[in-house]
Amino acid sequence: MDYPVDKEYHTNKKSELLDKFDEEARIWRPVINKLYWHEFAGGILWEARKEFEALIPHIPYIGGDENHLTNSLLESVRYLALYKAMKKHGKTAEETGKILYKAILTRIYRPLPVIPAKERLTTMQFVEQRRERAEKAKELRYPGNYAFDFIMGDGKEFDRGSNFTECAALKFFHAQGADEFMPFYCYLDFPKSKVIGVGFSRTMTLAEGYKKCNNRIKIGGETKLGWPPPFVKKKT
Repeated sequence: MDYPVDKEYHTNKKSELLDKFDEEARIWRPVINKLYWHEFAGGILWEARKEFEALIPHIPYIGGDENHLTNSLLESVRYLALYKAMKKHGKTAEETGKILYKAILTRIYRPLPVIPAKERLTTMQFVEQRRERAEKAKELRYPGNYAFDFIMGDGKEFDRGSNFTECAALKFFHAQGADEFMPFYCYLDFPKSKVIGVGFSRTMTLAEGYKKCNNRIKIGGETKLGWPPPFVKKKT
């Protein structure tokens, strides 16, 4: 079953989306200042914002508020906008990835919002929620959407996971001629997991030519980090 497409969804939220971009840019700025110089940071972030604004009408509709992965897609477009601006100044995908990687890790020192007890899910509720989301993603027949299967772990090697067979960010990056940046965007799942305090592992991604992204989560586990990413080391 195909679902109706709201072609104005992202455009109607332009102001909100730009505010979110500005929020992210404030986190990127100190990292760019350290890696380059103050004047460069100001200019590149201004250009990245313009890039993001220009991308908004082209972001595919994948269900809007009905799809929890809409926010993931929007995040990817913010990061893509920074890469587009960096690329215009002769900077590489790896350099952009490094900025975002370091910026995400700065969030470790910021306390996470506390979820009220009445809003916390039990383990079974959480598992059921994830399964329902996986099925919902398959039902939302949008060409630019994600598709994944929820994987229940054994509690030893991992607690839960997902196998993504389609990726909205991958499709959008390809449409924007930014395939080379996609592996670096994918790698940001590692520092993100570190920040929220879970163990994250993955041995393959769609961006690297595999048939799936096999994301695995271990509660209380360790996320192994390092820069540059392993796929860069393989090439060198």
